[in-house]
Amino acid sequence: MALKLSENSLRVLEKRYLKKDENGKVVETPREMFERVAKAIASADRIYKKSEEEIALLEKYFFEMMSGLEFMPNSPTLMNAGRELSQLSACFVLPIDDSMDSIFDSIKSTALIHKSGGGTGFSFSRLRPKSSTVRSTGGIASGPISFMKVFDAATQAVKQGGTRRGANMGILRVDHPDILDFISCKENDKEINNFNISVAVTEDFMRRAIKNEEYDLIMPNNGKAVKKLNARMVFDQMVKMAHKNGEPGIIFIDRINNNNPTPKLGKIESTNPCGEQPLLPYESCNLGSINLYALLKDVNGRLEIDWDNVRRITHLAVHFLDNVIEVNKYPLPEIDKMTRQTRKVGLGVMGWASALAKMMIAYDSEEALQLADKVMSFIMNEARKESVNLAKERGTFPAFKESIYDKEGGLKLRNATLTTIAPTGTISIIAGPCSSGIEPMFAISYIRANVLDNDKMVEVEPAFKEVMEERGLYTRKLMEKIAEHGTLQSVEDVPEDIRKVFVAAHDITPEWHIKMQAVFQKYTDNAVSKTVNFHQDASIEDVREVYLLAYELGCKGVTIYRDKSRDEQVLSVGTKDTTKQTNTNVAAAQMAGKLQPRPRPEVVNGTTTKVSTGCGNLYVTINTDESNRPFEVFTSMGKAGGCAGSQLEAIGRLVSLAFRAGVDVKVIVEQLRSIRCPSPSWEKGSRIFSCADAIARVIERRLIQAKVEDKIAAEVAAVKEDLLSQVSRSEEQLEDHITGNIVGVCPDCGGVVRHEEGCVKCSACGYTKC
Repeated sequence: MALKLSENSLRVLEKRYLKKDENGKVVETPREMFERVAKAIASADRIYKKSEEEIALLEKYFFEMMSGLEFMPNSPTLMNAGRELSQLSACFVLPIDDSMDSIFDSIKSTALIHKSGGGTGFSFSRLRPKSSTVRSTGGIASGPISFMKVFDAATQAVKQGGTRRGANMGILRVDHPDILDFISCKENDKEINNFNISVAVTEDFMRRAIKNEEYDLIMPNNGKAVKKLNARMVFDQMVKMAHKNGEPGIIFIDRINNNNPTPKLGKIESTNPCGEQPLLPYESCNLGSINLYALLKDVNGRLEIDWDNVRRITHLAVHFLDNVIEVNKYPLPEIDKMTRQTRKVGLGVMGWASALAKMMIAYDSEEALQLADKVMSFIMNEARKESVNLAKERGTFPAFKESIYDKEGGLKLRNATLTTIAPTGTISIIAGPCSSGIEPMFAISYIRANVLDNDKMVEVEPAFKEVMEERGLYTRKLMEKIAEHGTLQSVEDVPEDIRKVFVAAHDITPEWHIKMQAVFQKYTDNAVSKTVNFHQDASIEDVREVYLLAYELGCKGVTIYRDKSRDEQVLSVGTKDTTKQTNTNVAAAQMAGKLQPRPRPEVVNGTTTKVSTGCGNLYVTINTDESNRPFEVFTSMGKAGGCAGSQLEAIGRLVSLAFRAGVDVKVIVEQLRSIRCPSPSWEKGSRIFSCADAIARVIERRLIQAKVEDKIAAEVAAVKEDLLSQVSRSEEQLEDHITGNIVGVCPDCGGVVRHEEGCVKCSACGYTKC
């Protein structure tokens, strides 16, 4: 039977998951990948004396649930199971104690984990604050943030098995003396880019913040109070920075430890990079997700959850994840030992928003919350039943005696934890496309421009496409119209009942994001990865209210992202101003053919415009001759020299030659507009895609729009309209009308990179920073 994989799914598999030979050529089919993984994971049953017939049947079941897109394990399992590396876990937490030996041992361990494809979490709370005395040497401590930068640099230097850069979570307790510096340490988003950061907030702190009281800062090396801060002021600073650029997030550390299944083994201090997996030092966890969108059935003409199928997949998935622990090759012996002590697994869901829409249930409705309660409680109960069954055959997890379950009538479980709502960025592309985790849909329809042939492709949410086709309403023209709006809510061509159900992330108020997260958290042993989306014009008070609501509703953490906030941050931390001009002689250059550049007069007049780009402040000088015709362009960037500087000089020379040869200005602008680089920015409400795009916009503003003032407004308006429709319309619609959490351009494929589930990822090729 042929696999039903989408074009995007095949693209992601070929780029990141399928085996390649030494020349980088793909030598494995998707079917062979699923067979490889199923065979490797089922083989663990041999340890428990299962017959070859039983193992073959289990292998068949594992293959069918993956190839049928009903369940997907985390990416390292798909990539590495049955291969030499065989490191199958995505999540790790490493300890950092207050000594150089511990710090640099952890850096070494981090490199090994990233090389094997995992992400790491750390608490820097044990490190003494900056400027405190180091007793052994009499020197001065540099503090947690300086060491975070060391970890960040090490991460940047290590490729994750050739698939993605390493990702980290950095956590600091709210009562650490350096907490204010930590809260603002990513204000300049040019630094510590390989970290997500979160503040570990205590119950005492939250009570004091609500009451506007002071609290103590504690020296980590001796436990003594050294200073007091106003709790509300510190909380407000967290809110302010999150509003500014999405970080720090908050984890409610006492709440996490109140649910720590093995408190006698130690306290939980950190989580994995996206925050959904709290772990003890040296623990790892392997994750997997059930695709709810694939588990619907028709009941009397209405789609409903196929409960029998969900039960079957849940039991198989828990068996699968427990087997992963056996065949996993851990990067460190300490991780091997600790992981086997607790045998934590994290079974979650994906395709939730797609399933809701297919069932014609609005995401932001009480009906959706009630169904979420039913779905996740069902999965948790069935997961525990399977873990009990496995414990009868294989024994409880070794640390069971140190667990909260070791009591009269307690559950005899194989696994200390069973459920996690994890990000499902790439595996949801493979399994669908379906919506990611429990996130709302990113967009119902959007346009992805093909910069190679100037074509544009309309991407449509599959569930929406099916509903529209069933009603005979699906047309490409309508999908383009929806993409222009970025939402259905103002498109009257779509029936009202469909508009109500198919809501995108920014159609949903932040309160409903938190309500949905809280319902899933009730039945999740670990935590929930979820981003609360805000419109660009959301206030600081809006963010504060959501943080408090997350606390009140029992969430274990909260991450927010205000639309375009990180792009604004780029603008606020540009390089230092400079007015130095490049004295490049371009007068001697000549163009081939009949076009001849005009000679340079002795005096030219010009203007210099500053534009903030993703690489720094760019200064564009446009000079005109005595007839007020454009003559030459000079560029200068605060960060002089290097490849970027030479390319800017080259662009300036070529544009100058075009000016002097009489090439139409609008043609020049067309060639430069919307060229993309991996570091876009915002300037006065407009997206700046690259330095070339910035130069085009200055030329257009200074030379084309200036003519409007010279009584040729109609002609210039036509040129501008032509530019918008032919060059940048599709891209600007994508960036400006989706209102989704777009943060840039994918460095791998040039697609859209957006902020979701606490991380940055590409919906086209699966690239992710986490």
